[in-house]
Amino acid sequence: MITVLETGVLNSVQDAGRFGYRHLGVSTSGVMDPVALRCGNALLGNVADAACIEVQTFPFKVRFDKDVSLVVTGGQGVLTLGGRKILPWTVVTARMGDVLTLERPVIGARMYLCVCGGIDVPVVLGSRSTQLRGGFGGYLGRPLEVDDEIVGTGGCLPDGFGAIPPSEGLVGACAEEKEKTVTLRAIPATDYALFTEEAQARFWSASWQITAQSNRLGYRLKGGALMLKHPIELRSYGVIPGLIQVPPAGEPIVQMADANTAGGYPRIATVIEADLWRLAQARIGSFVRLQRCDHAAGLEAMEDVEKYLKSIRENSALYRKSFIRRDAGQTGKKS
Repeated sequence: MITVLETGVLNSVQDAGRFGYRHLGVSTSGVMDPVALRCGNALLGNVADAACIEVQTFPFKVRFDKDVSLVVTGGQGVLTLGGRKILPWTVVTARMGDVLTLERPVIGARMYLCVCGGIDVPVVLGSRSTQLRGGFGGYLGRPLEVDDEIVGTGGCLPDGFGAIPPSEGLVGACAEEKEKTVTLRAIPATDYALFTEEAQARFWSASWQITAQSNRLGYRLKGGALMLKHPIELRSYGVIPGLIQVPPAGEPIVQMADANTAGGYPRIATVIEADLWRLAQARIGSFVRLQRCDHAAGLEAMEDVEKYLKSIRENSALYRKSFIRRDAGQTGKKS
């Protein structure tokens, strides 16, 4: 259904992730921005975790070999389909032979190409996501390359229904982000008390810059060393996306989608699940500020995300039904 014409490194097929295998050393993987994936699938009427193409290096260009409806979510930039500009976060239909081009986003860092029915690749350990380090899942266990041919279940929907991006559609503590600075809510972690009072204060007050050493495994932050009260060696423990570890050099690392399953660096905090998509869309060189919150606030923030996605799914379903009724009425008039 889809032929890759132009791509950069590390663009890959991903879904919501691979769960239930961390005890075997298999990381979750999946999309870096789960809100973008779920929103795209909601707009298309797909199951919430249907596989998509995660694009993080640009330009990215594909040709559609059959008619299919699609949505591009995540970062916002110039999109062209069949030579015409199209809107992000909006359902459009590609006709056989149409070429879709995704240019580098002007807002955000990653884009997600979702198609009606989802991307159809083999399910490996319960997921279609690409495990890049392990070399399995997704499309042949590797990033996409020119001339790759990807299959999708396909289908066409009414064009034109779209969603407000989450940066505008979600309100809360992060609503007043300054340009190039992303505010992330975080909960103090197990080893927080092991850090000096100065380090604790700096952690919450500093503007941390995302360095070029950041990737799908973790985002490395620069902004000064966080010191422990005393040197300490920890036993290895389980690691999840969002956990912020502090290696001996003192500058924190936020674990991301491809995070290791175990680690031993001191844990200072954990970014709440509701804000991980914000970090995934932050560019290299931009800044992060961390805002302290508790578990209750983290759960409440996730409820806001779920309400946002539920609204999109329900309104999308109503939009599709209205077209079905209209088409049925027109057919009745003709007969």
